Amino acid sequence: MDDIRQLLLAAFDAEHREHLAAIRAALAEAEAGRPADWNDVFRRAHSLKGAARAVDLPAVEEVAHRLEALFDRVVQGRAGLDRATAGVVDLALDRIEGLVAGLPETPEPAAPADAIAALDACLSGAPIPAAQPAPPLTAKPAPELPADRAPEPAPAQAGPQDGAVAYLRVASDQIENLSKAVHDLTAALQGQETIGAAVAGLESGARALRRSVDTVQGRTGEIVALARRLREAGDPAGAALDGFVDRVRRLDGDLRGVIRGISALARVQSRSTGAVDAALRRLRDESDRLLLVPAETVFGGYGRMVREIAREAGLAVEVRLQGLDLQVDRGLLQALKDPVLHALRNTISHGAESPDARRDAGKPEALSVTLSVASRGSQLVVTIRDDGRGPDLARIRETGRRQGLVAPGSEPETDAILDLVFAPGFSTAAAIDRIAGRGMGLSVVAEAARSLRGRASLRPAEPYGTEVTIAVPLSAARQPVLLVEAALRPGEAAQTFGIPSGAIAGLLRLKERDLASVTGEPAARINQGGRDVVVPLVPLASLLGSGVAPLPLRDGLVRAVLLRCGTSHCAVAVDRLLDVRVLLVGPAPPVGGDPALMSGTVMLADESPAIVLDPEGLCARARTGGLVAAAPMPAAERRMKRVPTVLVVDDSITTRTLEKSILEAHGYRVFVCVDGQDALDRLRRDGGDVDLVVADVEMPRLDGFGLLQAVKADPGLTRLPVILMTSRGDPADIRRGLDLGADAYITKQKFDQRELLDTIGQLL
Repeated sequence: MDDIRQLLLAAFDAEHREHLAAIRAALAEAEAGRPADWNDVFRRAHSLKGAARAVDLPAVEEVAHRLEALFDRVVQGRAGLDRATAGVVDLALDRIEGLVAGLPETPEPAAPADAIAALDACLSGAPIPAAQPAPPLTAKPAPELPADRAPEPAPAQAGPQDGAVAYLRVASDQIENLSKAVHDLTAALQGQETIGAAVAGLESGARALRRSVDTVQGRTGEIVALARRLREAGDPAGAALDGFVDRVRRLDGDLRGVIRGISALARVQSRSTGAVDAALRRLRDESDRLLLVPAETVFGGYGRMVREIAREAGLAVEVRLQGLDLQVDRGLLQALKDPVLHALRNTISHGAESPDARRDAGKPEALSVTLSVASRGSQLVVTIRDDGRGPDLARIRETGRRQGLVAPGSEPETDAILDLVFAPGFSTAAAIDRIAGRGMGLSVVAEAARSLRGRASLRPAEPYGTEVTIAVPLSAARQPVLLVEAALRPGEAAQTFGIPSGAIAGLLRLKERDLASVTGEPAARINQGGRDVVVPLVPLASLLGSGVAPLPLRDGLVRAVLLRCGTSHCAVAVDRLLDVRVLLVGPAPPVGGDPALMSGTVMLADESPAIVLDPEGLCARARTGGLVAAAPMPAAERRMKRVPTVLVVDDSITTRTLEKSILEAHGYRVFVCVDGQDALDRLRRDGGDVDLVVADVEMPRLDGFGLLQAVKADPGLTRLPVILMTSRGDPADIRRGLDLGADAYITKQKFDQRELLDTIGQLL
């Protein structure tokens, strides 16, 4: 059950972020004077409440319930959403975010009193109380240890509390050494392929020898008859022939035993190699997870922090976080943690304007701050942008003159003036306060960027505001890289290349029937989202400049890497697909090759270098286009093995995950859809693949009642069993569902997975 709860908490973590981001986006639209979809906001608050109940988080449920009531009033036109109310919603969203972020330390958090009181005041019309400062986002950092000293073990405890997670602090270089050892082991175990081939060769040779013996055995009858005649004639050669026949028969028996032994050894070796390979992959994946993490693990709480800083300063702020799902080396993220924090604080201290000034400039009342993380070629780019007052060039120049950074009488160019803000001790703040004035913020940003072989820049944003960019080479970090082999010219030995795995949509092994031609150019027919599509297929040798090259064919298959190219795809054919490894990527070679196609180099296990190719450059060289639709895949090919299939329809990712995990654990195949319209479209397309539907009632676009009515009205779907499972347990709702043709109606408040499984079993 603990595993299920962890799975649900992980799903809830993703779902609550999605709902909070959508609600904040709606608030920003309203703040900017644009219409917001308050029905969607109300539904998200309702879904958030239900999801919190599903994972047993009453503190979040309490806040979400009040948000739901507040947005219901907005939808009904009984209440507006002024700046003060929007601030209360912001506070409530921040407190929910904080509660979920603190679950590892506080599995059963208390409801946030300030958010509850503020929401209750909004609902009752009472004055809104002031918000209390939030607890710190991070714990006090552990003291640094000398490089030659291992961390001391934590004090022994009687044992972890029920449901608690035990943490162990380990030096980062030890984690890196573990990862390197795992990848070295992977390279060493690749020799198992040679052993397997040798065993297969022995088995083949033994069977060939057996066939030769069988040929001799086929003539033993003649030899036995000849030996008998010779013995009858008194010739001693008859006895010799009898002995030869005996030896052939013993040889045949011995050879059979050898073949059985070799065959058994081959099976054991194959199973052992498969088991070792699977275990090694799991070990490698787990070790890589220690080094490569989403940027959200470090920057995810910064939005809440910026809002808290602004709240304490009496300022209104809207914060957007973008690209935090990007996988980045943990060490690189940690090195950027403080610089990004200082840059964000700088947006509040230097970018914020008074409400009157923002209104006069035609800006929304709240300062907009955006933190984005992106991978561009071989660079990791972190951008902090605001729509505040923008850099004051005259003030920066005069401060530079006072500090001796600008020569008297000189007039430096704009870029040179802006670069002054990164000098140590440089500050244009009029006084020292809690967040500005000491001149340390942007100098920390610049120093961190330089230490990572990158740079920081500050420039005016368009149409107004400031943009701070920190760009560091991804070569300062480890990346997952797919290693492939390709011979660039006929007759040459194959070379090893790397392709960043983040740009890879899939690996292809194409048979002759999978190959196609579009306007005379080779293409691959693949399945994308349940339909056949045709994508361009280009040999890597052609892309790297050796002219038109044939498709590499091995064992009747063309092996290719499917690359994402914006909204389209491109397949790059290679000789061999080797492995995905997390490797330290160094800078691209300064000479040789096309710089547009190279993003770095890696060192392989045998200490030989390999070029890491730039996926964007490969796609540009291949001149990729959009996907071309092909004939639909035959239904017979889609149904390789018929197992009962259940379609789960629910707009809550937490509920979908719970139901999907339960059903798959009991042998069902499960499809999922996010609302009734999505489900109806799928049923009309692939209804023959679905045996039963489990649907929520409250969903956007088309609710569960509407889905049920449409299914029962469709002649091709009318016999399909439908179970409604919802939090709406009112007898009138149950009667309505059954009147529309529902085969069962289960309420979530009394949800018992055995009841669901028994009901499905009876209907199927």
